[in-house]
Amino acid sequence: MTESDPARGREQRKQDTLDRLRQDDDAWVATASADGVPTLVPLSFLWDEDNGTLVMATRRTNPTAVNVTPDGPIRVTLGHTRDVVLIEGGASVLEGADLPPATREAFAAKLRWDPRTPVWVFLRITPHTVRAWREVNELADRDLMLAGTWLV
Repeated sequence: MTESDPARGREQRKQDTLDRLRQDDDAWVATASADGVPTLVPLSFLWDEDNGTLVMATRRTNPTAVNVTPDGPIRVTLGHTRDVVLIEGGASVLEGADLPPATREAFAAKLRWDPRTPVWVFLRITPHTVRAWREVNELADRDLMLAGTWLV
């Protein structure tokens, strides 16, 4: 049996979460079709700190983009199972021309990839809930954001 690191406080977990949002390139994204068929895919992302949203790109015909409805739920997970950030929120699909130029440029610069051709669309994900934990000793205080408001 392994010994767990001491539990981090919410402030430290929020900082670790923001660091991960700024630095990580990829996340797992889960959506479901209208008839409940789940889809789970890895997508590259940009954390748009000014707007508090994640920006991703996928082909417009991929199930992830097709599943996104104006108020439809989406889940995004960063990290691995012993240091996870779980984000639940709403998503919208944007054409490349509808994304602010500075955001498009930041996306392309961070990921060294520019998806501005007509087959690609951007997803803008607005977090409603953010949870972060490493081990069971952090489960009790894992909620960092509820109803779109940071708790710390």
